[in-house]
Formats: sequence, C-alpha cells, structure tokens
Amino acid sequence: MLRPVTIAGREISQFMPPYVIAEISANHNGDIERAKQSITAAKKAGASAVKIQTYTPDTMTIDVDKDDFKITEGLWAGYNLYQLYGEAYTPFEWHAELFEHAKAVGITLFSSPFDESAVDLLTQLDAPAFKVASFELVDIPLIRYIAKQGKPMLMSTGMASHDEIAEALEAARSAGCNDIALFHCISSYPAPLAQADLKSIITLRDKFHVQVGLSDHTLGNLASVVATSLGASVIEKHFTLSRADKGPDSEFSIEPDELKELITATEEAFSSLGAGEEKRAEAEGQNARFRRSLYFVKPLQKGEVITQDHVRRIRPGFGLAPKYLDDILGKTVTADMSPGDRVSWDVVVK
Repeated sequence: MLRPVTIAGREISQFMPPYVIAEISANHNGDIERAKQSITAAKKAGASAVKIQTYTPDTMTIDVDKDDFKITEGLWAGYNLYQLYGEAYTPFEWHAELFEHAKAVGITLFSSPFDESAVDLLTQLDAPAFKVASFELVDIPLIRYIAKQGKPMLMSTGMASHDEIAEALEAARSAGCNDIALFHCISSYPAPLAQADLKSIITLRDKFHVQVGLSDHTLGNLASVVATSLGASVIEKHFTLSRADKGPDSEFSIEPDELKELITATEEAFSSLGAGEEKRAEAEGQNARFRRSLYFVKPLQKGEVITQDHVRRIRPGFGLAPKYLDDILGKTVTADMSPGDRVSWDVVVK
C-alpha cells in the first residue's frame, strides 16, 4: 500500500479524489492584487490548493547576454534567462501578504522554492509543503535542504531519467523527508497531448512506490482526467484569471470556469473507478430481475415427470438459474404447475 501524503489536513492518496493544485506561476503579471484575485478565484472554483513560485532573477541566474543564457525557441524566444525571470517572478515581499490572503479565503497556499533563501522564506511563513520543479530535480543540495524542513515534498520529473528520480528521492529521504509524491511531467510549454505519455504514472508508482500525480502542461483538461483514471492522486494545472490578458504562462493555463470543470471531471473520473470488486453495483439491483431463469411453460400435474417441453430458460429472473436445467429434467413435481410458475427446488422432488 502506498504511503499517503497529507498537506494541511488533506490526504493525498489513491482513496481520495485528486488533490488539484492551481499553479499561478507568473500569471499575476506583476500585480499583487491580480495574484490575490487569482487565489480567491481558485478557491471559488474548488481547488485544493494554490501554488506560487519563489525566486528572484538573481537567485535563478546571472544577467549576461552570452549565447548560453539566450532563449531561442518556444513561448519565450528572444529573452535571455535573466529577462524572463525578471518579468515572471513573484517578489519575496509579496509572500507574507499572499499567505495571509490565502488563509483569509480558506485555501492552502505553498510554493516551489528555487534556492535556499526561498526555502527559508517559505519556512518562516509556515508553508505546509514544498514543490520541487522539474528543472530543479537535479539540484540535490537544494532537495536535501528542503527535506530538512520536515514538510511534505512534491517533485516533478520532467526531463528526468529514472536514475535521476531515484537519486532525488534518496536525497530527500536521507535528509529526513518520507512524505513525498512525484509528478509525471512533460517539460514543454504547452506539452503536445500526443506526447503526454500518461502511462508513465503507472510506471513511476510501481517503480518508486510513492503517490504519483500529473503536472499537466497540455492544453485543455483531457490529460488530467485520463491521468485520474490511471491512478493520479494529485493534479497540477497552470491557472490564470484570463488568457486574454496575456503573460508568460497564459497560453497553457486554464481559466476559472475551466478549473471548475477540471475539478468536477476529475472527481467524477475518480468516482467511476470504484474499488475494483466484482460485485453487483447498486444501480443494477432493479435490473437483476430481468435476467433469465427457469419457468414452467406447460401445465403439469402433481407427480408428473418434468421434460424439456415443460420448462424454458426465459426472463424474468425469479426462478432457478438456467444452469440447473439438466438437474430438474426427469424429476417430478410436488404440486400442480401452470405456465408462468417459477421452477424452484420447493416444487421438484429431488
């Protein structure tokens, strides 16, 4: 049995509907009020949690224009790394206000720290969990530092080999953290649905024996719903108030109505899985009577021998099961029978 992970009192496990995280990321567009409005909107949509990212341009990279630092393709082509992070970051000085706002509206807030100073800030604010981004999964010193804080860790696996995932897990566990979930993730923005490779959720769960979810960068909600059907216990999706407002992450983010639809769809997908027990569903109860069973179709007098002509396998299902036909042929009846009477052991001489 997989170890459950609990964040702010909410269990993440195969026995609960998916824990849905609305990732604001850079979708505040540099406006703290928009960030707070996003937190409120995520709460209204029914999200389990909101996640932000904690870094500054200087904690991510250095301000140089050498080719190594230039982005040449994708959504952010034309930026260098420092420029991108300068546009996208959530200022450290916003964090206390955002955590207070989340507490006021009643939703869990946590973050992805990208260096030790970010971890220290989030620990000071009593963040209930930490998320390790795909690009930081190979930053073993950072993983160890996060693990020492004694909070659950969620780790994205985009681009990582199984050896790298194993190394990250070992680093976290050796530093004292055992409450860990992995996210299957395709680190492409947006990620093509045809390359989502959702069966990796099963592979990761079976190989590493931890809770596994999906950090979903595809367009739309289909991948998240399918992931739920494959056993994903946590779903992360980038979230914006409006894609029309544009922003670094807006093109692959969902809006409030879509987030609400995602939560409903994943809950329904989870509910449809059931417990895997081969037993009659409650909804089938009324229809069981329309299965076939054995009925007398010609009159018989008490003591008369039952032949093939006297009995048929017909609907409804209140008589003996059809498998007993050969057992009752050649037997005699204990009372007069008429067409439409059920065949039962009570009226057959054994």
